[in-house]
Amino acid sequence: MTVQSEASVRNASITAGVGLLLMSVLAGFGNFFAVVGLVTQRDAAQTAKDITASEGMFRFGIVSLLLVIALDVVIALALYRVFSPVNKSISLLAAALRLVYAGVFLVAIGQLLGVLRLLSTDGYLSVFSADQLHAQALLQINAFTDLWHAGLLLFGLHLLVIGYLAYRSGYVPRVLGVLLAIAGLGYVIDSFGVVLSQGTWTDVSSFTFLGEFLLALWLVIWGRRITLTEPGRTTKDPAVARSGAEPL
Repeated sequence: MTVQSEASVRNASITAGVGLLLMSVLAGFGNFFAVVGLVTQRDAAQTAKDITASEGMFRFGIVSLLLVIALDVVIALALYRVFSPVNKSISLLAAALRLVYAGVFLVAIGQLLGVLRLLSTDGYLSVFSADQLHAQALLQINAFTDLWHAGLLLFGLHLLVIGYLAYRSGYVPRVLGVLLAIAGLGYVIDSFGVVLSQGTWTDVSSFTFLGEFLLALWLVIWGRRITLTEPGRTTKDPAVARSGAEPL
């Protein structure tokens, strides 16, 4: 393994870790505060009123979610580099799943842009009543949520694959690989649960996301210390690497 390859893995690790931490902040603000925070389910008129009153924040929320998509692309490529020493083909699969998910998420965000158009363009009032516009706006917000939940199936599969690669890598703690797989399974369950549940669904991923956060911290703190000895095997001790001995 060349010095350049080792350095590129370390740099990719830091890039992915920082990207994941930034994404958590942007997604938290964009979705839970600026979008969902303004929605009153089953009350289209109140939702329209709140969005109109806080239009600037709603727009910033959309921008935040668009930045999340950009970070998804960067993270997908960075994680491919981090785990390609384990298995290039499987790492490529993980990257592809995340990139396709980002595409689905982009389509979902388009629904939010439609909400702004409905509520900020007076011309629609010549065709629809205010109640009809408000109802359509709430339907588009629900469509955003539905598309995102559908896309999370792909994101969950991505985490399952990353968890497998982490577990097999030899340089990521195996317990972290297990936690990533659990997080991925949580998203997969949520995607099916929203469809199959006849009542309100409680997101399983709200309780299984720990692996994602720990991966981000590990990539930033420990990823820069990775020393590759041969494809798929590493050690953090340079003396062990020079001697060719098996890492403990």
